[in-house]
Amino acid sequence: MASISNPDTHESPQKSVYKDPDDGRQRFLLELEFVQCLANPTYIHYLAQNRYFEDEAFIGYLKYLQYWQRPEYIKFIMYPHCLFFLELLQNPTFRNAMAHPANKEVAHRQQFYFWKNYRNNRLKHILPRPLPEPATAPSSAPPASLPSSVAPPTAPPPAPTPVTAAALSPMQYAIPPGSGLAKTDPRNASVDRRKRKKDG
Repeated sequence: MASISNPDTHESPQKSVYKDPDDGRQRFLLELEFVQCLANPTYIHYLAQNRYFEDEAFIGYLKYLQYWQRPEYIKFIMYPHCLFFLELLQNPTFRNAMAHPANKEVAHRQQFYFWKNYRNNRLKHILPRPLPEPATAPSSAPPASLPSSVAPPTAPPPAPTPVTAAALSPMQYAIPPGSGLAKTDPRNASVDRRKRKKDG
């Protein structure tokens, strides 16, 4: 005989809570990678062109990702511009504007100028400025004559080099024209090799 269970007396089973098999490591890495992709204006333009910003679930996901601004997570960010763009993406006007290629180019250009000039602009405020040299008043008295036993020096002492106000950036974007760096030309190396074979 089959027994009929009464739903009032029977306890409902506990709802099973999903637990990541790797304790959330894979999810952490995926979200970190996606957030850092937002540092690229071209990628944001791609998302806008493919209408991701029209999906309410995706907008909610962008709001959820703001937890990366907390100190315990921000230490894993390698490209801090992604947090700036993540903040801008909360604004619907910015999301709509990034669908246009011209706005993408403006954002990319401004990002490049920030990278290029940020260190030098910071150093202007950090490095001490050299002290101005005191002005020497010309004296009207003639210089005293040297005694005959002391010989004049053969060469004048070297002039002091001026101190520059700001150090040059170690990361230059291009080699300046006329630099002393030698260019490697594989054609010249082969010519030298042939000459050595003939001489030997």
